[in-house]
Formats: sequence, structure tokens, C-alpha cells
Amino acid sequence: MSLNKTLTIAGSDASGGAGLEADLKAFEAHGTYGLAAVTVIATMDPDDNWSHGVYTLPLDVVKAQLKTTFSTGVDALKTGMLSTEEMIVAVGEEIKQSAVKNIVIDPVMVCKGEDEVLNPGNVDAMINYLLPLATVTTPNLFEAGQLAGIKTPKTIAEMQTAAEKIYSLGAKNIVIKGGRGIDHHKAFDLFFDGHDHYLLETAKVDSTYNHGAGCTFAAAITANLALGLSVQEAVIEAKEFVAAGIEHGWKLNQFVGPVLHAAKNKFGAPEVTIKKIAKSSTF
Repeated sequence: MSLNKTLTIAGSDASGGAGLEADLKAFEAHGTYGLAAVTVIATMDPDDNWSHGVYTLPLDVVKAQLKTTFSTGVDALKTGMLSTEEMIVAVGEEIKQSAVKNIVIDPVMVCKGEDEVLNPGNVDAMINYLLPLATVTTPNLFEAGQLAGIKTPKTIAEMQTAAEKIYSLGAKNIVIKGGRGIDHHKAFDLFFDGHDHYLLETAKVDSTYNHGAGCTFAAAITANLALGLSVQEAVIEAKEFVAAGIEHGWKLNQFVGPVLHAAKNKFGAPEVTIKKIAKSSTF
């Protein structure tokens, strides 16, 4: 028996809901064998309203982990939190030298609950060292605006403009995670393959238990690519997977509630509609 291998290069979330912990749960739920290279450790202080601490691991430790994981024959990988420019450059160079073909770049710029980029110089490093490697990149609205050099998109047309700008930077496929930020009644994501725009839609889930949703979405895409799905198929299934996870999200404590990674396999998934839409006329 041999399992497809999926790697996450990401931060560890001490609460278990996001970061590499979420990634490994998603990998397992898709039947792949998950590996992890830890880049940072993120903590949350229950005595200070769950405020975040970010502790970056030394670069030589990260590189040693990547040497180990790449030696196993990884089928697909994703990146998550890379907290410094030096970390982004080093990880980008290691990925470029690897034999991995399916690469998902989740351009994490902030911790959940925070609203400022951890290090503004990280954006340029992501553009130069990660986006050109990306089979798929999965920014949220804020991250898409940062990468595209525009204000945070607030409409579908602005999402399209951002996607086209990010594509011009080298990423082969872009998924902008709109969530409820575009329409309070629907959860929209935009998929752009360099030629056509597709709008992925599910009904809004009235829940705040969505911690780790972005990481989970990118990890599900990664697992699907490792299993041989096309990019579009991988994205659609990932949308189903994370929508089910949010629908059945649960309360961890008074501060946060994570998505349920077993939800789709246990309860099924909400319907996802996909609609091809006209190209942006603003880029």
C-alpha cells in the first residue's frame, strides 16, 4: 500500500484549529499522508483576550525539516505562515530546487484576529520568490489586495482585477477567498485560471466558528492535486470540504471555534454552484 504524500510548510497553531494542525487534519480527511515543516509557533494568550504571539524558528531548522520531507517524494505541498522575508526567500529557494510539481501558495500575512501585515516586506518577497512557483495561490481579500497592489477588493469585479494582476506575477491559477466579505447572504470565491473567471458560491453559514477555514481550504486543494484531480476539480471539492467544515464548526472555548474537518465525510457537503463570468474590463 502506498499513500499520496502532502506537505505543509507552515506555522503551528497551539490551539490546533489553523496552521499546520488544520492542514494535517485536511490531508488525513482526504486520504493522503501528511508531512509538516514547522516555520513558526503561534500562541494565544487566554489572559489577554486570546492575543497572538509568533515565534519564528531558525532558518537552519526549517531547511533541515525540508531536506527530510522532500526526500520522501512529496506529491503536493502548500505553504502557510512564513513570518520573515528571509524565511520566504529560503523556503522559495528550497521548493524551487525540489521535484514537487503541485504547489499551493497560501500567502498568509496576518494571524486570525489581527489586522496588520506581520512584516510589510514579506509582500514583495512573496511576489518574487513564491508566486512564480504557484500552481495555485489562495489569498483572502486582504491578501489579494496586497499582492495586486490595490485596495482590498469589495466587489466581484475588483476581485477579478486582483486575480488578473496576481496572475501577471506568475501564479498559474488564483483563488481569491471572498467568504462573506462580498455578500452577506452568500459565500463567494473567485477562481481564475489565466483565461476564464469562475464564481464559486455556497449559501452563507450563520456561524462564527470558522477558525482555520482558509488554511483548510488551501490544504484540501493540495490534497486533491496530490490525488490527481485537475486544478478546477481540486478547487471545487475544497470549497465543498471547507463549507461543510464551517457549517459544522464547533466552540473550542470562549474565544474561538474551529471548523470541523470530518464534516464532509460524516455529514456530506453543501451545494456549490460554479458559474463562468465575463473577464474584468479594468486590467
